[in-house]
Amino acid sequence: MNNSRLKIASLELIDITKRFPGVLANDRVTFDVKSGEIHALLGENGAGKSTLMKVLYGLYQPDGGEIRIDGKSVTIHSPTDAIARGIGMIHQHFMLVDELTVTENVALGLKSSRGPVLDLDKVEARIRQLSQAYGLHINPKAPVWTLAVGERQRVEIVKALYRGADLLILDEPTAVLTPQEVDDLFATLNQMKRDGRALIFISHKLHEVVAISDRISVLRSGRLVDTVPNQGVTRAMLARMMVGRDVLLDRPHTALTPGAARLVLEDVDALGVIGQPALRRVTLEVHAGEILGVAGVSGNGQRELAEVIAGLRAPTGGRVLLDGVDVTSWTPGRRTDAGLGYIPEERMHDGIVQEFSVAENLVLQDYDHPPMSNGVFLNFGAIASRSRDLVRDFNIRTPSIETTTRSLSGGNIQKLILARELSRDPKVLVAAQPTRGVDIGATEYIHQRLLEQRRRGTATLLISEDLDEILNLSDRIVVIYEGRIMGVIAREQATAEQIGLLMAGVAEGR
Repeated sequence: MNNSRLKIASLELIDITKRFPGVLANDRVTFDVKSGEIHALLGENGAGKSTLMKVLYGLYQPDGGEIRIDGKSVTIHSPTDAIARGIGMIHQHFMLVDELTVTENVALGLKSSRGPVLDLDKVEARIRQLSQAYGLHINPKAPVWTLAVGERQRVEIVKALYRGADLLILDEPTAVLTPQEVDDLFATLNQMKRDGRALIFISHKLHEVVAISDRISVLRSGRLVDTVPNQGVTRAMLARMMVGRDVLLDRPHTALTPGAARLVLEDVDALGVIGQPALRRVTLEVHAGEILGVAGVSGNGQRELAEVIAGLRAPTGGRVLLDGVDVTSWTPGRRTDAGLGYIPEERMHDGIVQEFSVAENLVLQDYDHPPMSNGVFLNFGAIASRSRDLVRDFNIRTPSIETTTRSLSGGNIQKLILARELSRDPKVLVAAQPTRGVDIGATEYIHQRLLEQRRRGTATLLISEDLDEILNLSDRIVVIYEGRIMGVIAREQATAEQIGLLMAGVAEGR
């Protein structure tokens, strides 16, 4: 499987159009990439990036346009066809079988050179060659379930290289990596570029796009805005191309004197969905007028932490205190009435009732309190007035307050949840992944509202896998790894490298 001669020197997508019912996902998009180049594809959620790449990889068939490899028009019928032509794709969610070893995952679906007899020894030897050539440090004999997230991504890259990929599509490849793992990935990509491979890098992290790419193409609403060389480009320029207006990316951090501890966790233990230990003696406190950021790679207890505080998951040990009162046994509703606001990680499942109207979701916490109701009767006039005010104040884009909430965009649903929770002026706010899957314009707005709550004295626990978000908003930062708090760092002393080590389970001082 050694690629002594690369098959793809250039690839062009010309006037690609792809329609879905009611949506023009790609509108005559033209994009190209050459061997020895990293071409970044940038755009907000729903801009058409993933659709365009799924057309290239054979997952979708275009409704118009043409694909050319080295100047020759081709039709890519399926991913199998794409792989045969030298095109590989690393998906954001890895396509690996946990129970199999690295070698077995790489060999999966390929014919053995020995007929019915597996040639895993040859596959293992080739994996070791590729690992050495590209700095992809993985043990071919290791079961995938034992590997860390960064190692699993290396297996995906080795799989693509083993199958002879000359062109590699990387869809949000850094979303679940620590800063050190991102550095390792970029070293691998640059080595692949030096070897003459073509790489398409899809990301929403502007600083990474600037750091790794040779050219950058920006999509907005299914159309190509522009393709620009990396030289001299800035994050502000790229954000303007993505959104169509100037975006405030970095906010000056003003010092505030925090008040009393409003949220306290003492030695909290909790189990996960399948009964495994998810939180291990977690102790922390959040003060009035403070944002405490919780950093960590996905799956290290963040969701369980938020649910224990919100009252949705019972701890198996320890205490939760709200304004000095032990609320460990309280229901979610009682905690809400005591001043807790909660922005859940899964907004569609836990944050709204999808079939309810915008107005109904906006009063979900208060419909049984005056003036929303009078005894057993709802006050529809008060509900409509309150909902119109919140739609206006929080810039929720909806045809009307009677619109079914599920028809709104992700960013507007998140703003609806934010409006409902913040309008109650909470003493404590738990914001779990508040900007996940939200475009850069909505992210800017959400950050602005969280900082406004900080000024108003709210104690905010910000749980996010976006390290830039944590560093941009937090006063102090705690890092969680396998359900344990690894360290607490003041924002002005925090570095991405230090946080990254803690995220990987390396304790301070080692």
